[in-house]
This record gives sequence, structure tokens and C-alpha cells, in this order.
Amino acid sequence: MPGAGDRGAAWARWLGTGLLGLFLLPMSLSLEVSVGKATTIYAVNGTEILLPCTFSSCFGFHDLQFWWSFNSSDTFKILIDGTVKNEKSDPKVKLKDSERISLEGSTKEKMNNISILLRNLDFRDTGKYTCHVKNPKENYLQHQATILLHVVDKLEEVDNTVTLIILAVVGGVIGLLILIMLVKKFIAFIVKKTQEKKKECLVSSSGNDNTENGLPGSKAEEKPPTKV
Repeated sequence: MPGAGDRGAAWARWLGTGLLGLFLLPMSLSLEVSVGKATTIYAVNGTEILLPCTFSSCFGFHDLQFWWSFNSSDTFKILIDGTVKNEKSDPKVKLKDSERISLEGSTKEKMNNISILLRNLDFRDTGKYTCHVKNPKENYLQHQATILLHVVDKLEEVDNTVTLIILAVVGGVIGLLILIMLVKKFIAFIVKKTQEKKKECLVSSSGNDNTENGLPGSKAEEKPPTKV
């Protein structure tokens, strides 16, 4: 059986692990980076495209570091590298790979926007673009988000005919079901009223029979007794 010393050591390890988890949990949930809901983007060759990126931190930030990386089948490089001093400062670019790239957005007014604009797109620009953020105020906690960019000749128009037909059919079926339910309720109402009228007729007819048979409460005239 384990002794008191072993149990004490186990409790100490358990307590230490729990305290470490409580310390790390807020840190892991604090820094967040987002590139929006559309993580796959299509753009036409020769045009420009804005790659969005925003960040947030519950602990605030100081001398925050950010950079964008590009990764394709045969290339990996840092496109832009910069810092943000604090919440009242705009981001500053330290390194930029090409003149085709510019930093857009601002961290003022709590926008925390570090998006980049790519100009004169080429088919070789197809690949993964990742926005990285590192916050020294949170023990250099790092987080990132990725956008997949496809550079194409032209954007294909989406044919919504099939979708519209399906929606029309579904809407028609739903409308028909509602109409059937209303008709059933109307018929049930008519049947109920008809049955009530039949009951009234039966009660009235029963009253008349009682009168003819001379039952108590009837209005039949009493016949004089037959003389023998």
C-alpha cells in the first residue's frame, strides 16, 4: 500500500499540474488571428487582391511582431515583416519582399488590421499565404491563420439555375403540405358541425317519439277508459 509520503507527493504533482493548466489556459485562449470566413480566394491574373488579417488579445500587446509567409509547391518565403509598438501605434514594416506588396489597415481604434495588398498578380502567386502574430506580452505566444489563393484566367460564373429549381420545388412542396393541412382542418370542422346537427336532430326526434308513446312529460292527450 502507498504510504503517506507517496500520497503527499501524488497530491503535490496533481496540484502542480492543475495550477500550470490554469496558468496556461488563459494564455492559450488569448491571442487570436483571423483571415475571415473565406479561407480560399480566387483572383484574376494581372489584377490585385487584398488578403485580410486581424488579431486580438485579451492581455493587450507591446512590441507585437507580425509577418506574412508564402508557401507554394516549390517556394517558401517571407513576404512582409513588421512590428506594432502598442494599441495606439500603427504597424511598422521592417522587411518587404517586393514592391507589389503593401501593408493595409491600422491597429488604431482597436481595428488590429494587418492585411496586405498584392498587385499585378501572376499565376506563380498561387499558394498558401499565412499571417503570423507573436505577442511578447504573452510570453511570445504565437498564432497564425492561412489563406489559399488561386490565380486564374477569369472568374467562372456560378450557375444557380439548379439551386433555384431545387428551392422552388422545396417551397412548392412545403406550400402544398400547408394547404393540405388547412384543407384537413376545414373538413374536420365541417364534419364536426355536421355531427353536432345530427345529434340535435336525433334528440328532437327522440322527443317526438316519447310524445307519441305517452311517456311521462309528454303532451299526448289521455284517452278515456274503454267501457266494457
